[in-house]
Amino acid sequence: METQPMQDFQDLCTFESFKSFWHYYGYGVDQQELLDREFKRIKGVTYLDHAGTTLFPESQIKEFYEDISRNVYGNPHSHNPSSRLTHDTVESIRYRILEHFNTCPEEYSVIFTSGCTAALKLVADTFPWKAVSKEEPGSEFCFLTDNHTSVVGIRGVTALQGVGTVPVLPHQVEARAKKPQTQTNGEEECSTPHLFCYPAQSNFSGRKYPLSYVKGIQSQQLYPACEHRGRWFVLLDAACFVGCSPLDLSQYPADFVPISFYKMFGFPTGLGALLVRNEAAKVLRKSYFGGGTAAAYLVEENYFVPKPNVVSRFEDGTISFLDIISLHHGFETLRKLTGSMMNIQLHTFGLARYTYIILSCLCHSNGKPVAQIHCDSDFRNIAEQGAILNFSLLDCHGQTVGYSQVDKMASLFNIHIRTGCFCNTGACQHYLAISNQNVKSNLQAGHVCGDSIDLVDGRPTGSIRVSFGYMSSFEDCQNFLRFVVNCFVNKPLILDQKRINRLKSATPMESSASDHLSSITNGQQGHEIEQVITPSPERITTPSEGTVSKEGKNNGISHTLTNLFIYPVKSCASFEVTEWPLGPQGLLYDRLWMVVNENGVCLSQKREPKLCLIRPIICLASNTLQLQVSGMEAVAVPLETSLENSELRTSQSKVCGDRVQTVDCGEEVSAWLTEFLGKPCRLIRQRPEFLRDMKFGRGKCKIQHLHLFFLECYKILESLIL
Repeated sequence: METQPMQDFQDLCTFESFKSFWHYYGYGVDQQELLDREFKRIKGVTYLDHAGTTLFPESQIKEFYEDISRNVYGNPHSHNPSSRLTHDTVESIRYRILEHFNTCPEEYSVIFTSGCTAALKLVADTFPWKAVSKEEPGSEFCFLTDNHTSVVGIRGVTALQGVGTVPVLPHQVEARAKKPQTQTNGEEECSTPHLFCYPAQSNFSGRKYPLSYVKGIQSQQLYPACEHRGRWFVLLDAACFVGCSPLDLSQYPADFVPISFYKMFGFPTGLGALLVRNEAAKVLRKSYFGGGTAAAYLVEENYFVPKPNVVSRFEDGTISFLDIISLHHGFETLRKLTGSMMNIQLHTFGLARYTYIILSCLCHSNGKPVAQIHCDSDFRNIAEQGAILNFSLLDCHGQTVGYSQVDKMASLFNIHIRTGCFCNTGACQHYLAISNQNVKSNLQAGHVCGDSIDLVDGRPTGSIRVSFGYMSSFEDCQNFLRFVVNCFVNKPLILDQKRINRLKSATPMESSASDHLSSITNGQQGHEIEQVITPSPERITTPSEGTVSKEGKNNGISHTLTNLFIYPVKSCASFEVTEWPLGPQGLLYDRLWMVVNENGVCLSQKREPKLCLIRPIICLASNTLQLQVSGMEAVAVPLETSLENSELRTSQSKVCGDRVQTVDCGEEVSAWLTEFLGKPCRLIRQRPEFLRDMKFGRGKCKIQHLHLFFLECYKILESLIL
């Protein structure tokens, strides 16, 4: 017969109980349906190591396979059609990455690397470190002690260059803040570069550090920047953060942001990026040069000129272009399955909060706690805590149960967790009270990072971490908590009811997580209501012979406009008119639409000759653009796309070398184009409020010149008539 506390525990392990702790769960569909459709391979598995790597959905891999099965992708360093397709697709994905983080190519560049660690090493090797001299103070390499090994490892580079190292305890950043030093009269401004590194989210405890530190350090308001003159740069390690949280670089413009894509999508592995602020990229100094980075060099003379483009200078050799192409399907699948990063954050934080509350309230029969939670919060504020729970299990005498023992037991129940110090010695020492001498003596005792020696002289050498991803479910929490109770609780179980009631009654602060981010989705801007530009009433006409005066004929001008054609959809057939309104950029609705492939790359007649068979027809009376082709029923889309439609997606695309802001025209026309062209396609339209930068110069788009030509023709005709 079950005891009352055990029955109370069973009641807590119900979905109704979970909903009483947290209101957000799933993404508008049954979470089990999502798992059955996309993650059949983990049936019977409780996967709780998403901070290690999240899991990829089946549709993402299928769509990527279909993509590379349909298209020929060549080396982007060549100039043949397959190489141009690769180049354009990769560039489109760079834009998609920047959109995901709410920034643009004018502010940031995306440098692809083999992972977050390689991105960090790139910064370490190219940052303009300065050794101390009589004239200037030396550079300082500063980092939070709660940082990944790969960040602390920058110290290996700086130590050889005589650069100072300043480890910073988390509480010191704000506690030791003060007004920045001011220049005295006659004192030159110090330009010595310094670097401060901190994680957006601790990979050990899931603690989220304030993103406001970015501007605080850059402006020298916070410690240690306030104590050292010079120019301060900020490296924000976002690898752990971006898996479940939205990051807005327009609000928090860190200079260097390393990420790994398997933390976000589960696939591909071995691919990351350094998002570098363009202003900061100017100071980086690179010595090695690989294939594709050189504008010119000599083999018999020490002569080398790098390419001017930031990305081209830092991506040595051929990039992993097929892996990069797969990122499009990662972003797209994430959007389809979850809707936005904010939804993911709410879902995963709720699971972590629920698990934290129940685990922290479990007690042995003598009233001693079952778990010691390693964190600095009570999981109330989503802006301060991520979807990670770190803890140690305790026996009924209060002694730590070795993490290796817990790991082995969990494996028997097919529960996948992570144990150890998680490549974060600083946090491990802090939370487990491991002294520097303990670390050294543990090494002498044979313990090294990553091994199974979990206790030395009864003291723990590491802990246990469970972490959640967007596909995690309430059942994962349920399975894990029951595992702990069944295997590690000295019965009969006791529940700390006072703590449960206190934590349950505490109002969680889900709205504090940067409310302005609520409109940011996966690579898409929020669909705010925007005012559509009203077309100009001016019109261009094709005049008849009688409309031109004799004076006009005899004034020496021989220009005659005989036919008027517009091209609403790039690379499709023309639309002939006898008169037509003028818009902000020339002929109204001329070249506002284009067809793109599934990766957002513009299709031209060179890539898809069948485009010339599509006849666009604009009907001003019905306010529609119709696409017609022989043998198929026509399809229509509105001329003016309302951004109130939440199903429409905005993006950036490249046309003739120019980047334009676009909006997707919907599923119906996409299906029509896909059926006709035999490959996945979409119709996109230039956003109504966006005006292309009309630049003229060598190599610029001929379309822009045509717009100018038509406007000049209009002026000539107007003078002839008048």
